[in-house]
Amino acid sequence: MNSLQGKTLFITGASRGIGLAIAKRAARDGANIAIAAKTAEPHPKLEGTIYTAAAEIEEAGGKALPLVVDVRSEEQVQAAVDLVVETFGGIDICINNASAIMLTGTLQTPMKRVDLMHQVNTRGTYLTSKCCLPALLKSENPHVLNISPPLDLNPRWFQNHVAYTMAKYGMSLCVLGMAEEFRDEGVAFNALWPRTTIATAAIKNHLGGDEALQACRTVDIMADAAHLILTLPSREHTGNFFIDDTLLYEHGERDFDQYRVNPSVDLMPDFFVPKDSLPPEGVSLEKVS
Repeated sequence: MNSLQGKTLFITGASRGIGLAIAKRAARDGANIAIAAKTAEPHPKLEGTIYTAAAEIEEAGGKALPLVVDVRSEEQVQAAVDLVVETFGGIDICINNASAIMLTGTLQTPMKRVDLMHQVNTRGTYLTSKCCLPALLKSENPHVLNISPPLDLNPRWFQNHVAYTMAKYGMSLCVLGMAEEFRDEGVAFNALWPRTTIATAAIKNHLGGDEALQACRTVDIMADAAHLILTLPSREHTGNFFIDDTLLYEHGERDFDQYRVNPSVDLMPDFFVPKDSLPPEGVSLEKVS
């Protein structure tokens, strides 16, 4: 299977960035996309709403259902899942993309931000997966994909932003545990993470503005990698922590320069990629000469 035609995806945080890119890639196949996100009105610092995302998804060839959802609310998530099942007849894929970030040290991180990151990242992922599972268990090829990193316990990933790291790793722990819990039922749980920073609002707002975006890959690399994962047989591919370029290389992709925002700038490595995870053979993070 290499198409998501007719499949129904429930994606959190899909009004922009990586979530929207994954949605639009699936839409090109003719998939149904539930956009579960908070942004119903334009935000001064963030592009897009659930309604502009829906328009882009439908223009790409899919069917869109925009839903105002705060993943911290069990009632809102459950109501959204119920509506998706009622509208499209089920759910085949759950993508936990919604995430909160604050890259500060312990003394500089207010508890309300600690709570927010844990509620959105860890608890939101757990809750959304839990609510989608009854429908997923009825699907022929069910997948849960978390946009979260490999579990690398090197202290360097904790020392500068322990609250964010704990919350983000909570998403990955859901993969680790749920993949085994639902292995016999055939529900795949996998994680996907980028080797380099990706040109999103999070990078612009937290790592250096427009200049930082020049050292990024585009959201398309994550969309292509996610599409590949979601079309694999769920019973044969679960419990993995995929890195975008390694996965695509293993499945035949060789042109990674197509994903660069600016080929004349060195790519910026992302957080959480283990030291022993090297780029594929012949793939360089240095600028294209």
